Amino acid sequence: MKNTATLTQEAIALLKSLIEAPSFSSEEEQTALLIENWFTQNNIPFERENNNIWAFNQHFDTSKPTLLLNSHHDTVRPNQGYTNDPFEAIVKDGKLFGLGSNDAGGCLVSLIATFTHFYANENLPYNIVIVASAEEESSGKNGLNSVLKHLPELDCAIVGEPTLMQLAVAEKGLLVLDVVVKGTASHAAHHNHDNPIYNAMPVIEWFKTFQFDKISEVLGPVKMTVTQVTAGKQHNVVPAECHLVVDIRVNDCYNNTEILETVRANVNAEVTPRSMHLNASSIPVTHGLVQAGIALGRTTYGSPTLSDQSVLYCKSLKLGPGESLRSHSADEFIYVNEIEEGIDLYIKILGDFLKQ
Repeated sequence: MKNTATLTQEAIALLKSLIEAPSFSSEEEQTALLIENWFTQNNIPFERENNNIWAFNQHFDTSKPTLLLNSHHDTVRPNQGYTNDPFEAIVKDGKLFGLGSNDAGGCLVSLIATFTHFYANENLPYNIVIVASAEEESSGKNGLNSVLKHLPELDCAIVGEPTLMQLAVAEKGLLVLDVVVKGTASHAAHHNHDNPIYNAMPVIEWFKTFQFDKISEVLGPVKMTVTQVTAGKQHNVVPAECHLVVDIRVNDCYNNTEILETVRANVNAEVTPRSMHLNASSIPVTHGLVQAGIALGRTTYGSPTLSDQSVLYCKSLKLGPGESLRSHSADEFIYVNEIEEGIDLYIKILGDFLKQ
């Protein structure tokens, strides 16, 4: 078995290669091949569907529970603020620059190294499966959600996202609603008691002021925000409809169905969800994975950002090197020593958890 120092250096080299291979959501073919090469070079059998790659520990035992390690290798498109080449892996002042370095390449290569460290261990109390998934940034149909049918029942998971290696024990879900407020079309010169724009005002006010009763200890309240309002095509015509888009960040006290039912019961409008599967997620602070992290000086918090945790049905912990605020930013980077620390902490946390 390779020592941790060797695995770490090879993981950093893999990340540099991933940065230099464009991998926008649904276009991850090049990075999928690089991940395949890692497993091939380490004599680890793997499976692939579309651009998702997964592998099981050598001594997989169907009688044991299964721990999932997951992170993604797709990226968003670079924004116009870049001063560096987003597809060039540049190391400067301890920072590794490049698109996807922080979100979530550093997490992915750290988890791959960690899986490789434990791969051949015998008599583990848990099976370990790693999934390097695609289409996370776009919540696409061919991402982690499409792989779950190929996996055994999952007992718990670590999802690699940049958390400064602190323990995100809960994550808000996302519900996006298209809301159509009806009215009566007319000439603007005539009196109209049924202007849909005016009808939309109490609907907007409801979204602004309504408070869901249950407040999460970790994630706080449900947050609803009207983000788009569209109506009319010309100045002298009252339109028949006013369209709203509402972004709802759901805490772990509710599922998306409950939120949708409450909205429909309270607003006079047609309400259509864009999807229902991006639910909130959480893991008890008493869970062994969390306790192993706390024992190493890590702190717990609730995350407002979405990840592939939203498609999992098991208890999941979001944890990884890098910082969320750098994600999707110009000249994205991760500190090299964050990757080194990440691999070390992943191995220690899993080592402690697997001894319990």
